[in-house]
Amino acid sequence: MNGQQRIPGGAAPAAPDVDVVVVGAGFAGLYMLYRLRGLGLRARAFEQASGVGGTWWWNRYPGARCDVESMQYSYGFSDELQQEWKWSERFASQPEILRYANHVADRLDLRRDISFSTRVQQASWDETTDLWTVRTDKGDVVRARHVVMATGCLSTARLPEIEGIDSFGGKTFHTGQWPHEKVDFTGQRVGVIGTGSSAIQAIPVIAEQAGHLTVFQRTANFSIPSHNAPMDEPYEQEWKSDYPARRAKARAQHTGILRNLNDKGALEVSEEERRAEYERRWAVGGTAFMVSFNDLVTNEEANRTAAEFVRSKIREIVKDARTAELLAPKDHPIGTKRICADTGYYETFNRSNVSLVDLRSNPIARIVPEGVQLADGTVHEFDAIVFATGFDAMTGTLTSMDIRGVGGETLAEKWAAGPRTYLGLCSAGFPNLFMVTGPGSPSVLSNMIVSIEQHVDWITQCLAEMQKKSLTRIEAEREAEDKWVEHNNEVAHRTLYPRAGSWYMGANVKGKPRVFMPYIGGVGTYRKICEEVAAESYRGFRLGEPVAA
Repeated sequence: MNGQQRIPGGAAPAAPDVDVVVVGAGFAGLYMLYRLRGLGLRARAFEQASGVGGTWWWNRYPGARCDVESMQYSYGFSDELQQEWKWSERFASQPEILRYANHVADRLDLRRDISFSTRVQQASWDETTDLWTVRTDKGDVVRARHVVMATGCLSTARLPEIEGIDSFGGKTFHTGQWPHEKVDFTGQRVGVIGTGSSAIQAIPVIAEQAGHLTVFQRTANFSIPSHNAPMDEPYEQEWKSDYPARRAKARAQHTGILRNLNDKGALEVSEEERRAEYERRWAVGGTAFMVSFNDLVTNEEANRTAAEFVRSKIREIVKDARTAELLAPKDHPIGTKRICADTGYYETFNRSNVSLVDLRSNPIARIVPEGVQLADGTVHEFDAIVFATGFDAMTGTLTSMDIRGVGGETLAEKWAAGPRTYLGLCSAGFPNLFMVTGPGSPSVLSNMIVSIEQHVDWITQCLAEMQKKSLTRIEAEREAEDKWVEHNNEVAHRTLYPRAGSWYMGANVKGKPRVFMPYIGGVGTYRKICEEVAAESYRGFRLGEPVAA
């Protein structure tokens, strides 16, 4: 294997308690456990929640729903699983996705290797034994040859830094940490702070219950109607009869989602043809609107035509002209922030019990016991406040743990100026530590389950090769990492994505470096690169075996 060597100063092989510690029991952690069993490796997973499901365990807010069609947002590794499970809707809701995760955990008997309600606090690398020591908040101390971070990209909820946030006299909620018991807003005065994806899904549902709902918007976001509906049985059977071919084709797509792509640019057709295509995509619904033409994320003029079409739709839907203009985004190209899929979002602002507050012209000054005080002194009084303020995306969960690599350097210290990885899988200086859908991989710009399966399969293949050759250590080379980070940035800046102050850039977290974190080169391209790296004896990695004492 490339770079195979004896590591100077190594000791005789130490006996780990387990071969692999997996952190997280969402879709990544579950599949990782399954594949590790297939290798005959001893694995133990730690999960902070009391059940499986990851993001779908925590995000229980009203209206929570996946924006990838159900027939594609599911595992593809087992034909039995994909044939026996029946989805009830075109776009599955959070409760149904959580039921699916539990079904998989039970079907594959995965729970026996998972410690629930347990948070990993520290993982430290021992250079003399090539082992990680993992410590949890429950007092567990586990030595493992490898650690796999299956912690998810959107798993560390963040509250805004607003003065007096703890002084509010009513109830507060965060969409990313929603209570398990039912929350009833009937007749209440409710404030929602934020208009990102979770808010756009929650606002229509909350509005139906609340006596009055006030939405505080700093940045308007583009959203496309999902036109969700019960699952059409012929459509379901069409997929199930052809799953292998469809899965294979999806894995080669840019986003890992099988869509009807357009091979034309938006400016290559007449205005009438362009409008007709946008209308057709709007009627179909969902985020596939962004593949109406092939240049919407690379050509500013092309993007402008799509953005103006959606703005025109908002103006048609929202009756109050001022409110419509506030809801029509004008500060970023469409798609460069996470484009949303909704059920009646814009229509909600036609309700008499819903109002919109523009925080650009009148920011929040502080939270007071009665509610929200704006810069001009106005106080909006509430019974409940919902913070739909997102996550410390992609890096927050990893850097919040005390992960110490070679020489005691922490991952947080290494990533202080932005995340640095090789392929989004490993970070130099942290041997035997893998990340599933880490920064520098397609992750949040793709069908997450497709990207999860690809990463887990790559890690599994790598561990099998190490087993075969009695290797105990793998580490990304800094030069390879530097080149990948440079490539990641270069590819991103060929597009319009860096033009938006998005959470892709870390812009939603005060003080976080502005670095475009996901890899935008596409799932199919990225898969080929990873396959080439493995085929070329793991190019860019140093692999080694311990030296007898």
